[in-house]
Amino acid sequence: MKDEELSVRLREAAEAHRPDRERMLARVERGMAEGRPPARPARPPRAAAPWLRVAGATAAVCGVLALGAVAVTSAGGDGAPHGERVAAPGTPAPTPSVTPPAALGSLRTQDGPLWTDGAVDPHSNAYWAQSNVTLRTAEPLSALTVELRIALTGGVNSTGSWRSLPEKDFTVSATEDGGYLVYRWALKAGRTVPAGTHTFAGQYNHAEGDRDATGDYLTAHAVRALGERASVGDYFGPDH
Repeated sequence: MKDEELSVRLREAAEAHRPDRERMLARVERGMAEGRPPARPARPPRAAAPWLRVAGATAAVCGVLALGAVAVTSAGGDGAPHGERVAAPGTPAPTPSVTPPAALGSLRTQDGPLWTDGAVDPHSNAYWAQSNVTLRTAEPLSALTVELRIALTGGVNSTGSWRSLPEKDFTVSATEDGGYLVYRWALKAGRTVPAGTHTFAGQYNHAEGDRDATGDYLTAHAVRALGERASVGDYFGPDH
């Protein structure tokens, strides 16, 4: 087929196609009568205004901080179960203070109803010794701490200790501190020392020969039944 003939036919077909306007108008009128407006294309979502974006970011930050606070409260970094409050530790029973050696000065052997004496036991020998603390009180004591300090001269090391009062009433320790072997007896909370004479003794080995106990001393700090405090002490030496 020639190009001119093809062009003529295409033009004739295009002219022959005419939209039926009356039919189209009729369809629109029927749709309006049924209450169905013609569908509209969906609009793309609008970008949030700048102030909305800022408000949203602020709310997000506040949410994160709030969650962080809840997490810290629930975690219980101190090892407590989650969500529980940790009670402050209770106040321990009062313990008489112990005077450090540098502040001793002149020890007094009697204070009110309390009296003490320190002496090396006569059964000590050239290799071993026992230092005795005699404590006398004219009235009951609600708290008591006794310390016996043995200077760490040649070969001194602990071999034990004892006291005439019930063992279950005291906490006992033997440590080295500041050039001394320190025996410490502390009355447990709720226990009482009755009026009377009581003995505390520390035992230890030492270098061969007669040991000089001049550098040894004791202290005792007590609380009387009515809450009054008393402190005594004594030195060991050749005159004991």
